[in-house]
Amino acid sequence: MTTAEAALVVRTTAGAVRGRREDGLTVFRGIPFAAPPVGEARFQAPRPPRAWDGVRDAQAFGPPPPQEAGIQGRTGVLDAATGDDWLTVNVWTPDPDDQARRPVMVWIYGGAYKLGHSGSPGYDARHLARAGDLVVVTLNYRVGVEGFARVEGAPANRGLLDQVAALEWVRDNIAAFGGDPGRVTVFGESAGAGSVAALLAMPVARGLFGRAIAQSVPGTFFSDELARDLASAIAAEAGLRPTAADLAAVDPRRLPEAGAALGAKMAQRVDRWGRVAPTVTPFSPVVDGEVLPTTPWRALTEGVGRDIDLLVGHNAQEFRLFLALGGTLGRITDEQAAGVLRLFSPGGEDAYRTAYPDADAGELFERVQSDWLFHIPSLHLAEAQVAGGGRAHVYELTWQAPGMGGTLGACHGLDIPLLFGTYDADLGNLLFAGVEVTAEARALTSQFQTSWASFARTGDPGWPAYDTDGRLVRVLDVEPRTTAYPEETSRRLWEGYDFAPLPLLGEG
Repeated sequence: MTTAEAALVVRTTAGAVRGRREDGLTVFRGIPFAAPPVGEARFQAPRPPRAWDGVRDAQAFGPPPPQEAGIQGRTGVLDAATGDDWLTVNVWTPDPDDQARRPVMVWIYGGAYKLGHSGSPGYDARHLARAGDLVVVTLNYRVGVEGFARVEGAPANRGLLDQVAALEWVRDNIAAFGGDPGRVTVFGESAGAGSVAALLAMPVARGLFGRAIAQSVPGTFFSDELARDLASAIAAEAGLRPTAADLAAVDPRRLPEAGAALGAKMAQRVDRWGRVAPTVTPFSPVVDGEVLPTTPWRALTEGVGRDIDLLVGHNAQEFRLFLALGGTLGRITDEQAAGVLRLFSPGGEDAYRTAYPDADAGELFERVQSDWLFHIPSLHLAEAQVAGGGRAHVYELTWQAPGMGGTLGACHGLDIPLLFGTYDADLGNLLFAGVEVTAEARALTSQFQTSWASFARTGDPGWPAYDTDGRLVRVLDVEPRTTAYPEETSRRLWEGYDFAPLPLLGEG
């Protein structure tokens, strides 16, 4: 082995791995952080990876966890490996030198807790690692039935436990890749941000990271009763009982069909599943009292995160993406708006109509769901952190996505291609479709990368911490500015609201 080849080999606790040099970085892909969760390990907490002899090539992403159809790459189809070794990490490092001690950022993907793969092209971390002089880690975790269905004979929140196992791998191994295990920042978007929020509240995750970035935190955390009822309905779609033994008898690649079948029917059961029914997503972190003792908002208010620096925020028009994907943008009726206002508004239908007197049906429909699902959960996470004696920084992205004729606004997911600089991959294919990537977009990417890297390095993203006097936040746009929270009208509507675990309602 030449000296150059030896520089690409790093020894982990399970064995040596060989990466490759790409664009000024050394990149390692598909390193197991846990054993394949199949056979006896199916539906159980993650187990340590099997050790190997010799040097293992780490140059291809591991296979995605079983899931519904929906992940796409630059060509519209994800070119991913197949197999059972779902639980792997990838590392981008400027230099795998165990003396380098660079800040480490660990990315947790979103996807409604039912989709996602760290090998998706939109999460290519080369630009972020290079611009911020960081070690960036991305990871796979179990989603859907495998990761979040609340079934008998299995621990709750297995997907979250996978994330903890990956963070333990980072703690034990990242120094060999040039990272500082004492400066680890977890960051994620949407369900990834919900996962970050959950990790803040989980006893088993304490001490594994010192900073956290939560981009568009969803407020959907399930009560144990609701989660068990949804799992029973999923199992029934497959003709099974909601037990680990029954479900483990089915090929893991077939079970997502049952979750998708239930998702298509959920909107009809508002009487039983309440606010979660219209989301068509039967998976979320479960407040089971053990793995996740309480909601993130309550845990932070009680001070469990006071020693962790928090950066949290959202996009201005979050829900518009779902209107566009569902083909209902610009087509919402007064009846539809009235229905969601009654379901989601904490003050009833009239509260939003009074607060936003000039808003039409479409604007009200979008506004109340943006607020309930992402805006207010994100803001309340910051406020809970401050109430518990911790420090939080808040942002709002207001720059408008250029795709689809500029109709998408600052919609859900826009922060991903801006942060990673992956404008032509995954969501970027839609958000930047048919337009040239402008200097404005690249300037936004620089803003994101500079602020996120600064936060990972020092705990300060470059603007003042949030407090309940000035409520200062950073508005990310062509001309960034620091100002009082821009969504003050909605903030007042939701003031004092408790994001409690979503309940199971009556039989209906």
